[in-house]
Amino acid sequence: MSVGTRLDVSEYDVPGRGRGLLDVFQWRYLLRLLVRKGTATRYRNSVLGWVWSYVKPASQFLIYYFVMGIILQFHRDVQNFAIYLFAGVVVVNLFNEAFGNATNAIVDNRALVKKIYLPRELFPIAAIIVAFVHFLPQLVILLLVCLLVGWTPTLLGLGGALLGIILVVAFALGLGLFFSGLNVRFRDAQNFVDLIKMFSTWTSPVLYTWALVADALRDHDWLLFLYMSNPLTVAVELFHVGFWEPTTTQSYVLPEWFGYASLVAVGVTLVALVAGQWTFRRFERTFAQDL
Repeated sequence: MSVGTRLDVSEYDVPGRGRGLLDVFQWRYLLRLLVRKGTATRYRNSVLGWVWSYVKPASQFLIYYFVMGIILQFHRDVQNFAIYLFAGVVVVNLFNEAFGNATNAIVDNRALVKKIYLPRELFPIAAIIVAFVHFLPQLVILLLVCLLVGWTPTLLGLGGALLGIILVVAFALGLGLFFSGLNVRFRDAQNFVDLIKMFSTWTSPVLYTWALVADALRDHDWLLFLYMSNPLTVAVELFHVGFWEPTTTQSYVLPEWFGYASLVAVGVTLVALVAGQWTFRRFERTFAQDL
């Protein structure tokens, strides 16, 4: 190349840095490969294979129903308590698996992260899609049980359930990005994730109704509003309205300000996404070294 000739590098990207989540749309083929890998290897060398996607939630449901429904008799005032319980369980399972998978996504794919450059957000997103795929069998079971007891779907109820799924997935992605970035450098971040997953079941109206919480917090309305503004709580209640309420003869009354709490939950989810993306991009600069 002669002296004075300039090379046009305007079409090239700076290696190792991208546009975050926006780059995922340009790497759809690789995303599909990661999802296919995640679904194919989950039950590899397993005798039952995908049957475990049904056995695990079914076992969890039976334990909760035996303890909360039969021993503690929580089902006395809740018609079709089994459906009420399972509708909440599938939502919490989706969150826990998506959140846990996303947190470990970078560490589990350390070989690829250390060798080649690609948008690292692909790994948490692929992990969450895999969790969603494993959520579908549970959703099918819920639908079949609801149909057996005379469930009549409504457009509003189905729309609410869809919104609940989107809320859970987005919230899990935000938290997953945040903790997956931290987990590469500070492995004890996984302990915080385990605590959050444990609390998610007990701090959502899955094993009990929101009315019990309202009764316990009757002198602290702001705490009740804070509780109902949890994105996971909103998603669980939307599932109750979409799947459980149409199977009962009783009207399920939510707080009159539930709409405002839902808007706050959406805001919390957006903040989690922004904070998660910012934290992830800050720590991704040293992923290869830390791994």
